[in-house]
Amino acid sequence: MNIHILNGPNLNLLGKREPHIYGSLTFEDYFQQLQQQFSGHSLHYFQSNHEGTLLDKLHEVGFSTDGIVFNAGGYTHTSVALADAVSGINAPVIEVHISRVHAREAFRHHSYLSPVCVGTITGLGLSGYALAIQYLLDYHKR
Repeated sequence: MNIHILNGPNLNLLGKREPHIYGSLTFEDYFQQLQQQFSGHSLHYFQSNHEGTLLDKLHEVGFSTDGIVFNAGGYTHTSVALADAVSGINAPVIEVHISRVHAREAFRHHSYLSPVCVGTITGLGLSGYALAIQYLLDYHKR
């Protein structure tokens, strides 16, 4: 299977940014672990701090990939455009958040993406990505 992981703004700072919330591992290091864990599948990783670039990536891969694991970061709570892009593509999308967004500031409690994704994983740290990948693998077995 072919699965894309898309990370939004500030997730390039994983390993440096607020390690008490996000941990001390960079996403690039974690991605290597994911590639080993799911070695029979093709995983691709992309990160951008720019909303338009994330839109372009969703459009680019959303009709050819088997699934997308998407952590839109702060855009989760603000971007109708990203929600529209997820609605407009064929690939199933799982929304992932490393932190427990519902235990944080009130503005983080609303997601524009949740209604248009096939599922949401929040608050399980980086392991949420592996759970999302496994779900996508199972999703295609139905």
